[in-house]
Amino acid sequence: MNINKKNNFKYFSVFLEQRMLKICLLGVISGFPWVIIGSSLSLWLKEEGLSRSAIGWAGLIFGVYAINFLWSPLMDKLRIPLLSKKIGQRKSWILSMQLLIGICLLLWFFLDPNQNLFLIIFIGLLIAIFSSSQDISIDALRIEQINENEKNIMAAGATMTVIGWWTGFKIGGLFTLTLSDYFDYLGFQNYWQITFIFLILIITLMNLLLLKIKENPLRDDASLKHSRSSNNSNSFIKILVKSIFWITSTISDPLINFFKKNGLFIAVMILLFIFLYKIGEAFLGRMSLIFYNEVGFSKSDIGIFSKGLGWLTTIFFTLLGGFFSIRFGIIKSVFIAGIFMAVTNLLFAVLFWTGKNYMIFATAVILDDVAAAFATVAFVAFISVLVNRKYTATQYALLASLGTLGRTTLASSSGSLVDYLNGDWGLFFVLTTLMVTPSLIILLFLRDKLFKENKN
Repeated sequence: MNINKKNNFKYFSVFLEQRMLKICLLGVISGFPWVIIGSSLSLWLKEEGLSRSAIGWAGLIFGVYAINFLWSPLMDKLRIPLLSKKIGQRKSWILSMQLLIGICLLLWFFLDPNQNLFLIIFIGLLIAIFSSSQDISIDALRIEQINENEKNIMAAGATMTVIGWWTGFKIGGLFTLTLSDYFDYLGFQNYWQITFIFLILIITLMNLLLLKIKENPLRDDASLKHSRSSNNSNSFIKILVKSIFWITSTISDPLINFFKKNGLFIAVMILLFIFLYKIGEAFLGRMSLIFYNEVGFSKSDIGIFSKGLGWLTTIFFTLLGGFFSIRFGIIKSVFIAGIFMAVTNLLFAVLFWTGKNYMIFATAVILDDVAAAFATVAFVAFISVLVNRKYTATQYALLASLGTLGRTTLASSSGSLVDYLNGDWGLFFVLTTLMVTPSLIILLFLRDKLFKENKN
C-alpha cells in the first residue's frame, strides 16, 4: 500500500518538472490551428448557407496531416537561414509556420464567402499545410525533451501534450466562438473576419513563449553533411540529383527500419490499427458543431459547454488517463479507452431525440471529452513508444499521419452520411459507435506481440 502511494506520488510529481510545462505549450501551439480550420471555418461556412455535405467534404483539407511525413525529413535536416542557427532547428520551423498561418488569417479578413468561397477554402488548405508542417517539428521537439530511457516519463509527456493540445483547441475555441458571437450581437456583418484578427494576436503571444523553450542541437549526421556539400557544387543538375537522393533516402530509411523492427505482418497490422482507431470519433467531431447549431444552440452556448466546460473535464481526466497508462499499461489503456470513446457517442443520439436540452448537452460533452482524453493520451503514448529515436520526426510523423488519414479522408463523408440518412442524427451517432470495433479486434491480436507490460 505504501509502495503504491509512493509510486502514485512519483507519477504526479513528474508534472511539476519544467520540461512538462514546455511540452504543454507545444501542445497548445499544435492544437490552436484546429480551432481555425475546424470550428471557425465550419461554422463560418454553415452560417453562410453551405450544406452539411459541402462542409464535410471541405474537411478534406485536413488530409494534409496524413501526408506530412513526406516532407518531414526536411524538418529534420533543412536549416532555415539565420533563424535555425539563432533559435534552433525545431523552433525555427515552428515559428516560420506560425507566421504563415497569421498571414492566412489576415487574408481571410479581406474576403467575403459569398464571392470568394473557393479562395477561402484554399486558404484553409494552406493553414492546414502550415499547421501539419509545424506539428512535425513540435512532435520532435516534444519527444526530444525526454531522455530515450525514460519510457514511463514518455507517457507523462504524452499526457502533457494532450493537455496542451486540448487547451489550445478548447480554450482557443471558447475565445473564438464567444468573440464572434459578441461581434455578431453588435451587428457586424463581417464578425468572423474581425475575430480572425484577434486570433493573430494569440498566435503572436504563443510564439513569444515558444522562444523560451531550450532546444538541443541536432547532430551533424552524414545526410546533413551530404546536403551541405551538395550546396557547394557548381552544377545545378548535380545539386538536384543529390537532393532527390537525399530526400528519398531520409524517407525510405525510417520506413525500412519500422518494418524491419516489427516484421512485415505485424507492422501492417499496427498501421491498420492506427488508421482505424479514431474513425468514429472523427465522424462525430467533423459534424458536432453543425449538429449543435441545428439543435438550436448559439455560438456562445457551444463555446461555454463544448469548449470551456469540456476543457476542464478534459484536463482533469487527461491527467488520470496518463496515470492509467503508466499504472495498467499502454495496450490495456488504449483498448478500454476505445470502448469508452465509442459508447459515449450514443449520448449525442439521446440529445437529438430529446431536442435542445442543456443538461443532456453538458453530460454528453463532458463524458465525450473524458473518453477522448483517455483515448488520446493512450494513443499518443502508443505511437511514441514505437518510434525509433534515430528517426524521431519522420517515424512519428508517419504513424501520426496514418491515424489522421483515417480521420480526415473517411470522416469527410460524414456530412453526406447525415444527408443520406435524411438528417437522422440519432442513427448517425449509433453508426459512429460501431466504427471502433475493427480496430479493437486488431489490438487484441497485437497485445501479446508488441510491448511486454506489467499486468499486475
